Amino acid sequence: MARIVVKFGGTSVATVERIRQAARHVKREVDAGHEVAVVVSAMSGKTNELVGWVNEASKFHDAREYDAVVASGEQVTAGLMAIVLSEMGIQSRSFAGWQVPIHTDDAHGAARITGIDATTLDDRMSNGWVPVITGFQGVSPSGRITTLGRGGSDTSAVAVAAAVKADRCDIYTDVDGVYTTDPRIVPKAQRLSKISFEEMLEMASLGAKVLMIRSVELAMAQKVRLVVRSTFDDPDAPQVGPDGLPGIPGTLVCDEDEILEKQIVSGVTLAKSEAKITLRDVKDKPGVAAAIFGALADQSIVVDMIVQNVSDDGSLTDITFTVPDSEYEKAIKALQGNTSIEYAKIVGSKGGAKISVVGVGMRSHAGVASSMFRALADKGINIQLITTSEIKTSVLIDEQYAELAVRALHTYYGLDKKDA
Repeated sequence: MARIVVKFGGTSVATVERIRQAARHVKREVDAGHEVAVVVSAMSGKTNELVGWVNEASKFHDAREYDAVVASGEQVTAGLMAIVLSEMGIQSRSFAGWQVPIHTDDAHGAARITGIDATTLDDRMSNGWVPVITGFQGVSPSGRITTLGRGGSDTSAVAVAAAVKADRCDIYTDVDGVYTTDPRIVPKAQRLSKISFEEMLEMASLGAKVLMIRSVELAMAQKVRLVVRSTFDDPDAPQVGPDGLPGIPGTLVCDEDEILEKQIVSGVTLAKSEAKITLRDVKDKPGVAAAIFGALADQSIVVDMIVQNVSDDGSLTDITFTVPDSEYEKAIKALQGNTSIEYAKIVGSKGGAKISVVGVGMRSHAGVASSMFRALADKGINIQLITTSEIKTSVLIDEQYAELAVRALHTYYGLDKKDA
């Protein structure tokens, strides 16, 4: 018997019929003797509708009332899921975030979980009940409903799993696992049976949209094993793992120690619409980088790749970095408006693409970066920027070559093969 937290995203609970399908997955686990808790998102499209209503009511609304309205989407889903489970003969009860309670700070609209009192959930699960918990929300120190921002339901599920000491947290979504790259770009992309927290964190930050970054960060910190699997698989079909043997379908996201054979490269990711900005002949003195990137941070502009080239005499430097295309004009304006930064000129361009190769095996294998550059050169693809970390190498290229680069690297590192 295991203790499992299962989470269903918006597409998985988009209609009452889909809620029934999701509930059948829950019933399968309950019938197998497991203790189960459920975390749900709002029905697909409902949160956007609620946000639209708030903005229609007032552009300058109170963030606390925004949360009160937007949080209602998950409450509807949780109630419906509990009703459907009860109809199936499973003892179930819905819980809003404040009823658990899931404690957060008071940053309305982007709150962070500070703690969960799992006493009630523990008691219900131990007695054969299935609590259905609203994702994406909690309660502030002053007792107000808060919402967690983008990807909040994944984060809620991981936090609940950690609080109730679950053996794993199953994230049900509209894909059947984590792939070596986007199957829409590379039809031969393979589903991974296991991936480490670090690899998943890198892939999530680099453009893979299977899991949100905050949820992976929390899972890694709390050592919560995640399984990414599809809601749309037949709940009554035999449970078969990626290796074809009886087991849990999908991809297990776990500690690196659980992965015996580590691939040099586990995945190739793509992030389009990257803009490049270069400050030429910046006076190289203490605090110049802080002034540049502080000015961007003040405008809430997220900077990604950063490269600095210092002149021979050390007096001047060129600083190049990337921002999303949508933030390009805003970033230029922020820098031009900061008189404390001394430079000759600003140059830049939109329409870049960041290609990354990720793998924990890169720690123990030299030459991965150079082989990546060679594979791109063989296709005539020019590299504009390069950044590396212990388990990833990223390059910026022209967006028109993005999919060609992904396909080339996927094949080069042997990820087209089923045993990759």
